[in-house]
Amino acid sequence: MPKRAGVGLKAEHYRTIIDTSPDVGFFEVHAENYMGAGGPPHRYLAAIRERYPLSLHGVGLSIGAARPLDRDHLGRLKQLIDRYAPALVSEHLAWSSHDAGFLNDLLPLPYTAETLMHVADHVDQVQGALGRQMLLENPSTYLAFAESTWSETGFIAEIVRRTGCGLLLDVNNVHVASINQQWDPIAYIDSYPLAHVQEIHLAGSAPDADDEGRPLLIDAHDRPVADLVWDLFAYTVARIGPVPTLIEWDMDVPDWSMLKAEADRAERTMTATSVGISHRSQGFSHISCNDPTGHDGHARAD
Repeated sequence: MPKRAGVGLKAEHYRTIIDTSPDVGFFEVHAENYMGAGGPPHRYLAAIRERYPLSLHGVGLSIGAARPLDRDHLGRLKQLIDRYAPALVSEHLAWSSHDAGFLNDLLPLPYTAETLMHVADHVDQVQGALGRQMLLENPSTYLAFAESTWSETGFIAEIVRRTGCGLLLDVNNVHVASINQQWDPIAYIDSYPLAHVQEIHLAGSAPDADDEGRPLLIDAHDRPVADLVWDLFAYTVARIGPVPTLIEWDMDVPDWSMLKAEADRAERTMTATSVGISHRSQGFSHISCNDPTGHDGHARAD
């Protein structure tokens, strides 16, 4: 996978991509959208895969669930990987299934020893079944569990230590959680196991407020990346260097030119910030968890 910016592949852009072969680093697809046997989605994806590296991003394995993994789902994922040979395969540190069925959301976990044990076991099972390393993505969160005994970054680091998995660092998720839970986003990045990051995600989030009028952010993926997320991305790249970086835009998908412009900005940011951090670290106090506004004074994700 090139250390460049990529874009989430959407059906609205199939023809433009095939007809114009735009200069982007890679494409990423949600694995569950391509688990059917055939049809136009596979025809377009196969044509695009011939020209570009591919990343598969899953949303349905329910890695954090207390119940066993869905073996049929894991089998379909393995078939998809065998078919397209993606450079990276990733999933979320979240759960979405229960005895009552599948929930259309990625739900948070308590960071406890018991949760750690079954998450690590599930990651081991996935990597064993797929015969390859998977990346685990940090969640966007709106609350914390009182019973948690690990910090989120410590919990993720321990999963990596136990399983050997890689990491997908979603910078927008750090931004969302730092506003919703009053975290310091810089402290989060500094404590994150950055040496294991193989991909970064960037996305837009929607400003809202809770019942008491405090800032609340929704991980909406329906708008451009916020200025403060770009700043946090620059800080991260200055720490670890360029990393394959995806622009996620899943709702209210814009025309191709806007997505391409976001990817181009990610590439410019990686180029501009990949050398050193000392001259930048002094300028990040404005993205502390106590300042949910951007440079223009409007509410933004942090």
